[in-house]
Amino acid sequence: MTATAPRPRPSRTGQPSRTGRPSPAGRPSPIRRRSPIRGPFAAVALLAALFSLVSGLLLAGAGPAAAHAALTGSDPQDGAVVATAPKEVTLTFSEAIAVGDGSIRVLDPSSKRADTGVEPKDLSDGSTVRYGVELLPGLPDGTYTVAWQAISADSHPISGAFTFSIGAPSETTVALPSEEVGGGAVGTVYGIARYIAYAGFILLVGGAAFVLGCWPRGATARPMQRLVVRGWITLTAATLAMLLLRNPYTGSGKFADAFDLDGLQAVLDTKPGAALVSRLLLLGAAALFIAVLFGTYARREDAVEKRDLTFGLAVGGGVVAAGIAATWAMSEHASTGIQAGIAMPVDVLHLLAVAAWLGGLVSLLVALYRTPDIGSEAVRRFSRVAFASVLVLAATGIYQSWRQVGSWSALTGTRYGQLLIVKVALIVLLLAVAWFSRRWTGRLTDAPVSAGASVASDPSVASEASVTSEDAAEPGETADDVAPERAAQLARQRAALTATKKKRIRDADAERSGLRRSVLAEAAIAVVLLAVTTLLTSTEPGRTEEEAKGASTAATAPAASGPVNLSMPFDTGGQNGKGTVRIDIDPGRSGANELHVWIDGSDGKPMDVPELKVALTLEAQEIGPLPVAPDRLAEGHWSASNVQIPMAGEWKVDVTVRTSDIDQVTIDKTVKIG
Repeated sequence: MTATAPRPRPSRTGQPSRTGRPSPAGRPSPIRRRSPIRGPFAAVALLAALFSLVSGLLLAGAGPAAAHAALTGSDPQDGAVVATAPKEVTLTFSEAIAVGDGSIRVLDPSSKRADTGVEPKDLSDGSTVRYGVELLPGLPDGTYTVAWQAISADSHPISGAFTFSIGAPSETTVALPSEEVGGGAVGTVYGIARYIAYAGFILLVGGAAFVLGCWPRGATARPMQRLVVRGWITLTAATLAMLLLRNPYTGSGKFADAFDLDGLQAVLDTKPGAALVSRLLLLGAAALFIAVLFGTYARREDAVEKRDLTFGLAVGGGVVAAGIAATWAMSEHASTGIQAGIAMPVDVLHLLAVAAWLGGLVSLLVALYRTPDIGSEAVRRFSRVAFASVLVLAATGIYQSWRQVGSWSALTGTRYGQLLIVKVALIVLLLAVAWFSRRWTGRLTDAPVSAGASVASDPSVASEASVTSEDAAEPGETADDVAPERAAQLARQRAALTATKKKRIRDADAERSGLRRSVLAEAAIAVVLLAVTTLLTSTEPGRTEEEAKGASTAATAPAASGPVNLSMPFDTGGQNGKGTVRIDIDPGRSGANELHVWIDGSDGKPMDVPELKVALTLEAQEIGPLPVAPDRLAEGHWSASNVQIPMAGEWKVDVTVRTSDIDQVTIDKTVKIG
């Protein structure tokens, strides 16, 4: 072992110390060195800054959570003008929703309730989701506003409003909220809590899986313990915040309502509320798992007992992790839509694979920076786990993409599809960086370095070690002669020296340094990836959006507007019973129209008849027949003004012509009015 040259001891009475400054009497002079944890703090600061930047950009560009159930139809329709007041108003949605008192309100022109005020009736039939409210009798003419608010099956609040008119349109004093439900400050905070909940789940599950499956010795490492415990605390705090904010998020949008006990009780009765409570209960079991993992398991020495405990922790921890993941799967996108029974377990697998990969990645980053004695075998084990996780992610991700998007047009033409493209691009980038990490992993070695060799290889560390050893025991002194305070100082000094020595040995390993840099890059990309994934969960799936647009277009799309002209021959079978009926409907769209009828005899001249009746029927919506009684203007010419056509569609026009007391015929023709 190589010895270092002796140095003159600094005086305890104020002589210059090694730093060039007088040392106080009775105190060893400080040794100035770079902090061994500056690197980890820099890495954490970088990731925190990136998290803040990404969150700010995404939240600034995102409005309220997009609706996941959509209004696909109503009766009366938006903008319709009906001749008489309907008995009820019904709304049709693209998927299941949850409603309560006041979910559907009908307001008259003076902003007073025109419905009975009871909870909406469930009129659903098969796959058709429909709710309705009864209207008060004797409603006057005018424009009525229908305001609705509900919670879609995937836990997101939705709302909207439309108008219809009775008799004729009128002015209205109804003022609707300018801010959509689920928006504002409460919506922003709720969205941040969702992101933090996902991050906490990844750290908790991924960190525990890394320790248990890749690096069992890490159970005794403080940095790994802190990582997993902080993941548990983060997920628990975010879940509590979401539970309290659930009522204002889906309702008033006011933070004060977070502590409304009645509102909280109502939340607990919903599927999302039950999922959040279940998550909290499972987190209680997770706390017990963590206590055993970093307590009994970390202290276990017997190989057989530790193997049995590993199996028990793996099974129990896997059940708890799957249960926590299921609280998302059973209350969000996977729980509604096509193949929900398959989608929910697939979503659980997807979340577990994400946690194993990204959570393990963060654990490896912490281990490389804070615990330099992590072995190459642990890194290689994680590399295999990450590869398996990516395969699971690819399989479940392809299925989820097909289920949520459904078509190429939805992939490029909807917000969900565009975010999915961004997510796939980030995953490809992450895999590219991971390829470099695997190359560094293949070069890792665990060559032991003795203390003497390490000291000899670094003169500065060697000189510090010699001085520390000289400070530790003066000639003629024993351990009992050293004051307790001084002994504690020397112990801290030796611990700092050991940490410095290990850090310098670690930094001298080019392969390990390269792996640290590539893993840090992976973690930075993962932060962005998690933000995009969180945004995806609050965006309407492309398949749902396209189906809703299609249904809405089919129900409300007007035909080519313009006057409608009809010509229908008739024959009553009697004398002078043949002729032609010509009808003009102007302007030929929903609302008030002018109707003119001309009757020409078989000789082409105007022809009078004793009786003429007209009726309009929209069979697709079961509207009509709506009778029209035209007035005679001149020979062979009848007219009716203010003929109300409630909505656009394929209308059947029935004309009854009577040419004598016993000769009568009814003819009809279907025409598109829009």
